[in-house]
Amino acid sequence: MSGGSGEYKVADTQARFAVAVRDGRKVSDVSWTPGRVLLSNRRLILAGNDGKRTVPLSELEGLGGRHDANQSVARVSNYVSFDLGDQVLLVAAADHESFERDVYRALLDQRTVTAKHPAIEGGVVQETEWEQARVKIDENGLNAALESGAFVKFDLDDISGLDAAKRTVNGEKKPVIEVSHTDDEGTSIETHIAGAPSRMRFVEAWLRKGEERSSTNVDLSSRDREVLMALYSGVSPFEIPSFLGMDVDAVEETFERLVDLEVVEEVRVRREVALNSRGRNIASEAMNEQ
Repeated sequence: MSGGSGEYKVADTQARFAVAVRDGRKVSDVSWTPGRVLLSNRRLILAGNDGKRTVPLSELEGLGGRHDANQSVARVSNYVSFDLGDQVLLVAAADHESFERDVYRALLDQRTVTAKHPAIEGGVVQETEWEQARVKIDENGLNAALESGAFVKFDLDDISGLDAAKRTVNGEKKPVIEVSHTDDEGTSIETHIAGAPSRMRFVEAWLRKGEERSSTNVDLSSRDREVLMALYSGVSPFEIPSFLGMDVDAVEETFERLVDLEVVEEVRVRREVALNSRGRNIASEAMNEQ
C-alpha cells in the first residue's frame, strides 16, 4: 500500500464494518459487512464483496463512542467508530485492541507536538520552556521524545488525571492537555502537551484510556477500602491481618479481588501486593472522606 511519498502500511486485518450515520442521520437498520481493512498513516480502506471504500484520515473528526442502533450492533462488544462529521463508520476487527492501537499509531506516530515537561513536579510549578516533541504510540501508552533529548513515557496505567484547556503557547492560543502521571521513581508530575486541534483531539482520546483505567468509581466494600488505606499508609501486606484484626484467608480473598479490579498488582506470588496509581487515587480519596 503506497499512495505517494511517506505513506506506509500500519495494519491489514479481517474485520466487519458498518455505516451507523449517513448524511447526518442515524441508520436504523445497521448491518455488518465482512471484509478486509487496510490502514496506512494516510487512509483507511474498507474492502468488502460490494467494493472498496477509501477514507482519508485527514477527514476524521473523532474516534470512539457507541452507536448501538440495533441488536446486531449492540451484540458486538468492541468496535472502533470513525466519526467523519455527517457520517460514522464502525469497524469491528478480529483483534479489537490491536486494531484500535494501530488506528492511533496511524494518526499520531512520529507526529510533532509542543511539550512542557515537567510543568509541575511534586506539586511545585516548574519554570520549564515549551519545546518540540515527537510522539509515538506503544502498547502501554504514549512516548514523547523531546528536542532537548529527554524522553517522556505516558504509561496508561500511570495516568491519574487529564485536563484539556486553552493556553497561550509561545504567544499563540492553543489547545493544551495537562497530564497528571508518575515518573519512573514514582514522583507525581504534570506534563503539558500542545498542538493543532485535530492532533490534540486524538492525543487526548488515547490518553483518556489511561484516565479511565485509573478512575476511582470502582465498586469497593468497606473491607476493600480498609485494606487499601492500610497499604496506602505503608502497612506491609503480611502485617495487614493483624493490623486490621482480620482473618488471613479473608485478607487473601480481598487481595485477590483487588488484583482482579486492577487496583493492586501482585509483586510476588506469596501475596505481596503494591498499590498502583489507580489504587493510590482511590485510597487517597477514601482517606479524605474519613
